[in-house]
Amino acid sequence: MAAFDTIGIAGSSLFVHRKWMDAVSDNIANINTARSTDQDAFQERMVVAQAVDYGSGTGGVRVARTELGSAEGRVVNDPGNPLADADGNVRLPDIDLGDQMTQLLMAQRGYQANLATIKSATEAYQQALQLGKG
Repeated sequence: MAAFDTIGIAGSSLFVHRKWMDAVSDNIANINTARSTDQDAFQERMVVAQAVDYGSGTGGVRVARTELGSAEGRVVNDPGNPLADADGNVRLPDIDLGDQMTQLLMAQRGYQANLATIKSATEAYQQALQLGKG
């Protein structure tokens, strides 16, 4: 394991956790996005992470892909909505706010943990450099 691999691995994880938070934020922002019943509902975004060179100590993690949830959504009666059909129904996404808040907390904590790892590694490297000067 090279001297600066810790920073690279934690940095790759920062990127994945940021993408995860972006996807969850998008889901929460669109949780009440209504569409007409003849259109697809807003689709939940889910980030899938994948290990890079697992076990090598030098790989890290990356975003393998982004998956979309169901386009079916749920049909809700909202006759006052301008997008409502003749029966007064609109299509809303099938996204659970509680689940999204849990996902957001997990992504935030992972981001914070990796940021702390980078900070600790940077401090350790700086102290090692100071020893070399002495």
